[in-house]
Amino acid sequence: MDALRPNGGGGLSNKRSFLLQVFYGPWLMVFSSFVIMSTAGTPYAFGLYSNVVKSVLGYDQTTLNLISFFKDVGTNVGVPSGFLAEVTPPWFVLSTGAFINLFGYVMIWLAVTQRMAKPHVWMMCLYICLGANSTAFANTGAMVTCVKNFPESRGVVLGLLKGYVGLSGAILTQLYHAFYYNDSKSLILLVGWLPAAINLAFAPAIRIMNVRRQPNELQVFYKFLYITLGLAGFLLIMIVIEQKVAFTQSEYGVSATAVLFLLLIVPLAVAVREEYKLWKSKISALDDGSQLKVIAEKPNTENISPSLLPHASPVPTNLLLEPSTEKQAASCWKNVLKPPERGEDYSILQALFSIDMLILFFTVITGVGGSLTAIDNLAQMGLSLGYSSKSISTFVSLVSVWNYLGRVMAGLVSEILLKKYKFPRPLMLTLILLLLCVGHLLVAFHRPGGLYVASVIIGFGFGAQWSIVFTTISEIFGLKYYATLYNFGSVASPIGLYVLNVSVTGHQYDKKAKEQLAALGLTRKPGESLNCTGVECFRLSFIVIAAVTFAGALVSVILVIRTMKFYKSDIYRKFREESKTAEREMALTGH
Repeated sequence: MDALRPNGGGGLSNKRSFLLQVFYGPWLMVFSSFVIMSTAGTPYAFGLYSNVVKSVLGYDQTTLNLISFFKDVGTNVGVPSGFLAEVTPPWFVLSTGAFINLFGYVMIWLAVTQRMAKPHVWMMCLYICLGANSTAFANTGAMVTCVKNFPESRGVVLGLLKGYVGLSGAILTQLYHAFYYNDSKSLILLVGWLPAAINLAFAPAIRIMNVRRQPNELQVFYKFLYITLGLAGFLLIMIVIEQKVAFTQSEYGVSATAVLFLLLIVPLAVAVREEYKLWKSKISALDDGSQLKVIAEKPNTENISPSLLPHASPVPTNLLLEPSTEKQAASCWKNVLKPPERGEDYSILQALFSIDMLILFFTVITGVGGSLTAIDNLAQMGLSLGYSSKSISTFVSLVSVWNYLGRVMAGLVSEILLKKYKFPRPLMLTLILLLLCVGHLLVAFHRPGGLYVASVIIGFGFGAQWSIVFTTISEIFGLKYYATLYNFGSVASPIGLYVLNVSVTGHQYDKKAKEQLAALGLTRKPGESLNCTGVECFRLSFIVIAAVTFAGALVSVILVIRTMKFYKSDIYRKFREESKTAEREMALTGH
């Protein structure tokens, strides 16, 4: 114990105790989660290299959209990672995701650079599905762990971490230009090795902790928020400048260095400073003798009669001997349609069969499916509407930055509105879906420069709905099985994506392209990509997407009505009571 005191055990022991506090403290874990999530959004960079995949491998738009669909299947079907997280530590989940990411994207890079024979379409679908699935492992390993460690600040935590995922597209763009300049084939290699290396490097710091709620917990998260806002603002400024000025690779290197400073150095300084405060408070507690005083007051139960202790009543022998396996298996299914009160820990089956989850599924199918369709087709939309390749890169970066802002602001604003005014989170989801309808209609009825505004609205709405959906799932169904339920919540998006992206958008695009070729008296040559030009390429598709998203907004109103009473109550009271109980137990045991 003397090693923890400033004047006890020598300066070396003092430094050692502080280093142990940093390495095993909660704030280094939070910082490590931020870094992991900052490169976890590799699927959002698809728009930067989709054209080279299409041209080198000779795909039409329907085939490219099919590959894009499997990318999003990998991104959102994270149930295997959820099941894995229930039985293994977070570092193992993150390490598994790292190897999957490396394999998937390296195989795509080998195909596009023609270092191997042209793969079948199903093989490309498999490779990109595996590569993108690493995002689910990062979400499960890092984000779910943070939510469990900070349950009372989950809205802000989810918003920040999902915000870093949203920013990752713009971050990867800056690093890509610094490393490889404008070689889009090498971008595929970058999204293969960089996230894998980061996951392996920071995975040891991610773990479930018995973190006592700190009085300044929210203030610390606000500090991280201000840093991320500065990073997002810098990226947005760079996007505007790069649109106007042609950068050299060395100039991109300067920009990437600034990004890394805001991403790594500044948040790490905040984390170390907060760990120093925790370390000093522990030393002060020891110097004041408060721990010894508490231990002295600890009740002695050795001489107390067993009959006076809680839970000491005798248990009938026949109950101890009776096997309960069959009874538990039967009750598992018996109680599926009898869930607990909202906010308590649902079982996985109780949550999946609840009406609340079915409504959330439908909103994800319509809202996320439609916005993902727009994001995945940004490059093709830009080309068909006559935008330059530099402008298309700008669209991808804008979506990434506003995706971040949507995630952070939705998490933060909904948390403030909930605590101050009991404003239900599902109502925020309804408003976001209505905003997305406006963005889709801007694409359908395009005007000059309209794609810039549409990319901002769709990026913001896409990010915002994820923060709200995942926070709502944690609040309604509890945190016990959140690693699995979180991933079940995202499974719905590929359903909407397949219908809206492959069956509607891709089909309509190819149909219009063939009509344009026929009007010119031309035919498509074997292995030649199929391209369409003009507003009509995507008009009907995005009218349909806007209508479907509006239907999702109407259905979400049902969830607002169903959960109104729940959100009017004190939904975090249980966690405050658990935190106080944990503090008392730690005081009694002297730890």
